[in-house]
Amino acid sequence: MGKTTLLERLVPELTSRGLTVSLIKHSHKSIDIDRPGKDSYRLREAGCSEVVLLGNERWALMHELRGAPEPSIDYLLGRLAPCDLVLIEGFKHGHFPKVEVWRPELERATLWPQWPGIIGIASDGQRVQANLALHAPEPAWFDLADTRSIADAVVEHAIAF
Repeated sequence: MGKTTLLERLVPELTSRGLTVSLIKHSHKSIDIDRPGKDSYRLREAGCSEVVLLGNERWALMHELRGAPEPSIDYLLGRLAPCDLVLIEGFKHGHFPKVEVWRPELERATLWPQWPGIIGIASDGQRVQANLALHAPEPAWFDLADTRSIADAVVEHAIAF
């Protein structure tokens, strides 16, 4: 759809405004940032619930769910270092402001108005007609290439936590 590509453009736009930006990305796939055979991988496999991996350029905290439910967005936000803005990719059901990336060539309906919190649709296609029977406020419509306007909307609709 282009969500990550849009985020790759939004982050530099937002940081150029002096904001410290972090991101939480939800994936429906099993993820692993570690590799079999590495010490940290072996220790996670041995039963550690959390492993911090520290290198000379970055560190990562890996937390094993081991069948437990996924943590809430509030829990994950509480684990982040202080910053000015947290961008969230995924968590469609979350009740926070969202910008939907919509591509008409995929021949799918927009997520709006069925998903909560969509304040804008970024697309490279023509605007879709609103279904007025649903009584949902119509979101702003952005050209997918207009990073500045999308960033303005993100900042305007940001929620303080």
